[in-house]
Amino acid sequence: MLQQTQVATVIRYYNEWIRRFPDFAALAAASEREVLHAWQGLGYYARARNLRATAQTVMEKQGGRFPKSLDAIRNLPGVGRYTANAVATFAFNQSVPIVEANIARLLARLFNLQIPIDTSHGRETLWQRASELLPNRGAAIHNSALMDLGALVCGSRPNCVVCPVRHFCRAEKPSELPIKGARPLIRLRTEHHGFSVRGGRVLLEQSQDRWRGMWMLPRLATAPAKRKPVHISEFPFTNHRITLTVFPQTAAGHSAKSFQHWFPIDGLDSIPLPSPHRRALEMLISARSQRLCGPVTQI
Repeated sequence: MLQQTQVATVIRYYNEWIRRFPDFAALAAASEREVLHAWQGLGYYARARNLRATAQTVMEKQGGRFPKSLDAIRNLPGVGRYTANAVATFAFNQSVPIVEANIARLLARLFNLQIPIDTSHGRETLWQRASELLPNRGAAIHNSALMDLGALVCGSRPNCVVCPVRHFCRAEKPSELPIKGARPLIRLRTEHHGFSVRGGRVLLEQSQDRWRGMWMLPRLATAPAKRKPVHISEFPFTNHRITLTVFPQTAAGHSAKSFQHWFPIDGLDSIPLPSPHRRALEMLISARSQRLCGPVTQI
């Protein structure tokens, strides 16, 4: 959960996740819908699907016990180099390096790396440097200390005066490191969706791509001619800034397709919905119940 999400945001999700899925058996037995519902709001939903797939693998191939072998950990669904090494060092105290954002910044300064660290060569250099510093014993404490040092002392504004390793640091201008490649330009995109209500039910569509497995307002190929949207909002997604526009659709002329379904309005809390669409639905349903008219805008 902490990958690309802040601690303050994660805490309540983590506590609820552990309550619902206290062990591998519970997570493996849960449906994808249940798992996505528990994860909604955290984004990057592939993480949730991979956790469920990992739990199923552990139950089916590991007898319900998490493997200690680094190779076996790496073979679990969605587990990359950092995650595998972090589990190996913190759970099993194995002497393996880890490199995450704080350690990457710290190493770039300690070794005065004059290469972009977000390239293949830069990443491999960081892992090599981390390996060179690794002790034979106490790797968990060592790796934890590197993360804390990077987060608390060697941050975006390095506090070199109190740094315990400043005499070993080769950086001449720490604040100018690490070097990174240019960020991709933010692309603007508009997406059109429909809002249909019939007999206390709302029509939703199961996403087949970005939010695979979750439910959202049905997509429209184009904006309906001569109609004004009843909802407009914006949200970020990777390097995009997406404008979500929702248009009213008559229930009679909007027959559900195979991947669409009518859901009771009073049961939407149990449906996994991406946050932008949940917010849009809440505003539209509230406006409809109060018989409001005109566009509902949230930017």
